[in-house]
Amino acid sequence: MDTTRREFLHTAGAATLGLAAAGAAQRAHAAPATGRNIVFVLMDDLRLDGLGCLNPYFSTPNLDRLAAAGVLFDRTFVTTSLCSPSRASILSGQYAHRHGVLDNNTQMPPETPTFPQEFQKAGYRTGYVGKWHMGGESADPRPGFDRWVSFKGQGVYYNPTFNIDGQSVPREGYVTDLITDYAVEFIEENRERPFMLYVGHKAVHAEFAPAERHKGSYDGRDFPKPDSMADTEEN
Repeated sequence: MDTTRREFLHTAGAATLGLAAAGAAQRAHAAPATGRNIVFVLMDDLRLDGLGCLNPYFSTPNLDRLAAAGVLFDRTFVTTSLCSPSRASILSGQYAHRHGVLDNNTQMPPETPTFPQEFQKAGYRTGYVGKWHMGGESADPRPGFDRWVSFKGQGVYYNPTFNIDGQSVPREGYVTDLITDYAVEFIEENRERPFMLYVGHKAVHAEFAPAERHKGSYDGRDFPKPDSMADTEEN
């Protein structure tokens, strides 16, 4: 595999920037026939102030590179602050009351149109790699994707079992590394044709289990609580 994880993040940043440029171009005239490659990367439960570029307490060099190479929206919020409704809104462009996913156990209705389906219709090779988390414990492939690599529900940080195009595949290792490796593999296999890749990382969702190489990184450091943090009494 020629592309490293670091190079993948660089590619993702360029593709994200390219997506913004393509959107602007399409408002003026039709998109070129060759199309642009698009990589969408989602980090789970990562607050805006969890980025190193906005909060020096944290070390997120690769995400900071994406922010520096693209457009950084520093005033953002979600309309329904749960995993599944947010994921459905990203895929469909609809509010939760329209797409119908109001909790973390509801599967998005199969008739709901999504942006990957539109890319697929336009001749793109589409791929989904990572956490889906809509529809309870099902990891079955969903419409709109030619390549499917996911897992049930929340998944686990270490030694996950993936559903790869309908087949159960147990793996050893850390889930963030494995997801990234599958993403790089998809890019390598499709570099000669237009593709759209959606990468859904499990990190940094609870239960918090860092990679071995990151354990102890914040030992002895006090976490600066944001002013907006609720001071809730313990039960």
